[in-house]
Amino acid sequence: MTDMNDEERQLVDSLAEMREDEALPLANKMLLVDNKDPIRVLELCRTAMDLVGKRFEEGEYFLPELVLAGEMLETIGAIAKPLIKSKPGEEPKKLGKVLIGTVHGDLHDIGKNIVTFMLDINGFEVKDIGIDVPVQTFIEEIAKFQPDVVGLSGFLTLAFDSMKETIDAIAAAGLRDKVKIMIGGGQIDETVRNYTGADAFGVNAVEAVALSKAWMGVAA
Repeated sequence: MTDMNDEERQLVDSLAEMREDEALPLANKMLLVDNKDPIRVLELCRTAMDLVGKRFEEGEYFLPELVLAGEMLETIGAIAKPLIKSKPGEEPKKLGKVLIGTVHGDLHDIGKNIVTFMLDINGFEVKDIGIDVPVQTFIEEIAKFQPDVVGLSGFLTLAFDSMKETIDAIAAAGLRDKVKIMIGGGQIDETVRNYTGADAFGVNAVEAVALSKAWMGVAA
């Protein structure tokens, strides 16, 4: 995200550098005093989380930083979410069902939480089954929840094998043609999508929403 003003850049920097005492009051001010677009504020948070993720991959940050980043995001999300309104008098009908989880061997949930959040506010019924999800749990949940879309999240490169294994198992269980599968998180590209057998990949939450809407035949 390049076109940021000074205040927006300050929010991204303070989040990415774990300055909680600065980030939370600033986000509060932007949302509750300045009435900034809550979706814009959440996009800034995601930009900050991308930086946190890179620093984690490079060994500059460790699990405590990831946990703190997730907590800050949750706090800001709790303020932002009620501010995102549907049109007056419109109780949005659910567009479709999405099952989402982080594949086994991976404990990252920041990106997944943003995707869940964005799908939710865009009118999808979302079931988040957490992190480090065993292949069998995905199979059971698909059978039970009967989603239209399955989202597999993973941040580490080892997650690519878990994604492939999960998708192969969904196929073996006879459920593959009933769902569209998208993958996301970390360094995912077309090569990884092809390797795992997913229908599509999204580099961020906005893309995940656009994919889900397209699959449901809804204009983005």
